[in-house]
Amino acid sequence: MRIAVTIFLTDETITPTRLARELEERGFAGLYLPEHTHIPVERTTPYPAGGELPPEYGRTLHPFVALGQAAAVTGRLGLGTGITLVAQHDPIDLAKQVATLDHLSGGRFTLGVGFGWNVEEAADHGVRWSTRRELVRDRMALMRALWSREPAAYEGEFGSVRASHAFPKPVREPRGPVIGPRTLVGGAAGPRLFAHISEYADGWLPIGGRGLGEALPLLRTVWADAGRDPEALQVVPYAIHPTPGKLAHYADLGLEEVVAQLPPAGETEVLKALDGLADHL
Repeated sequence: MRIAVTIFLTDETITPTRLARELEERGFAGLYLPEHTHIPVERTTPYPAGGELPPEYGRTLHPFVALGQAAAVTGRLGLGTGITLVAQHDPIDLAKQVATLDHLSGGRFTLGVGFGWNVEEAADHGVRWSTRRELVRDRMALMRALWSREPAAYEGEFGSVRASHAFPKPVREPRGPVIGPRTLVGGAAGPRLFAHISEYADGWLPIGGRGLGEALPLLRTVWADAGRDPEALQVVPYAIHPTPGKLAHYADLGLEEVVAQLPPAGETEVLKALDGLADHL
């Protein structure tokens, strides 16, 4: 089982370069970073985990900048977003950011795609909440056109791009309908999400990893009905707290990677948390 980690890196935590070096030296598989551009003070959207929203949400570093630093000081460590709020980005610019990071890291990047939970944050980006999933689908298709080996145009409901020269290209070769870096979609289990995953991704990034035994058969059915290779599906439980029992359960389900949650803390506390995960490597 490959063990990667995720953390809310902020202006008050361990730095990206220090953490990335430690992760690679200790044998961890990857570093995934979340994204929030800002947290509006006047917010009615409840925090999904309940209670008060932790302060690190409003202090999060830009994931692509931080992962660029991590890429520069490592040679093997996987780098990912958990997740990128695709609806809140200009897709032409996002395609360039993704391709550049993937190119400079030698193909080590995983694009975690998410639809968001903070209505007010998304609204400030001009996102209409009721259509955000279709907006993400549309923007993923536009980015695939820019990542294509030959210039390709795209005309969608929410945006378009002319056939263009757009380099660098992501390192990985196309996989069925998927063009670009390794792509995992986050979100709650269900036919709609699984249809999105089967259309434009390599797999699923379920937060917490609960209920996978019940959800995986449905995902595998939708995946197969879309003509995708059953052996190619990747499911990566995200932001978990590993135990031997959990890891054995995931292995029994055929999973090969998990992402453990680290505290949004300074160097001493984070390195202590890495020591605690050492037995699972």
